[in-house]
Amino acid sequence: MRDIGSLVIFALIVMVAASSGASFMPGEWYAALAKPALTPPNWAFPVAWTILYIAIALAGWLTWRAAGITPALVVWGSGLILNALWSYVMFGRHDILLALVDIAALWLAIAAFIALAWPIDRRASYLFLPYLAWVSFAAYLNFAVWQLN
Repeated sequence: MRDIGSLVIFALIVMVAASSGASFMPGEWYAALAKPALTPPNWAFPVAWTILYIAIALAGWLTWRAAGITPALVVWGSGLILNALWSYVMFGRHDILLALVDIAALWLAIAAFIALAWPIDRRASYLFLPYLAWVSFAAYLNFAVWQLN
């Protein structure tokens, strides 16, 4: 029962981060910006993020369950904060360059988590690989939007 309860807590933590980020939607400002040709349709973003948030919660939980509070888990939490901040910076403040700085820091946090979690529970690292790939693509989109506008 302890495992299920702690997994629910990790899921709730991730849901808080996701909902805080989701409170800043792209809106008309973003719709009016020039975007690169590889920009996915709008429906793809919530689908991808739902899958990724499940993986993020599982990875954090696996790491905590195996070793408790570790540098890997601190980086995991820092990444969640950076993730939530990106939506605020990009869609709330309309600051494309600062959003690019944020996503670069997020990318580093994800890569650091993968490295730090590897000796603790490799499954947690594997769960973060799609997250790293998606954020790499999102960073490309962020950079391209900055360049085009």
